[in-house]
Amino acid sequence: QVQLVESGGGLVQPGGSLRLSCAASGFTFSSYYMSWVRQAPGKGPEWVSAINTGGGSTRYADSVKGRFTISRDNAKNTLYLQMNSLKPEDTALYYCARDSAGPPRYEYDYWGQGTQVTVSS
Repeated sequence: QVQLVESGGGLVQPGGSLRLSCAASGFTFSSYYMSWVRQAPGKGPEWVSAINTGGGSTRYADSVKGRFTISRDNAKNTLYLQMNSLKPEDTALYYCARDSAGPPRYEYDYWGQGTQVTVSS
């Protein structure tokens, strides 16, 4: 059974940092592109970042470029999102999501339960 479990969210002050983790199980993690998607209160989902199977190629939304870093450890079946210089606008529920092997489709068949990130002073 495919499972994605996010952790690491919490309350942080503007300018602070946070690292999110997503533990994957039930599938061959190293064969899949992965993404982070977030949803702020009252807004639709926003794609944040994507990473290829080996971790050597990454993409970011303009809103987080230069501040966030996506990475993965295939030996640990874990996806990460390092978030620096956090802004109140980053407040959202953050999800990890599975894409397909090969060229990414940005269509996700499995999602985690989400972890809340709140940026406030």
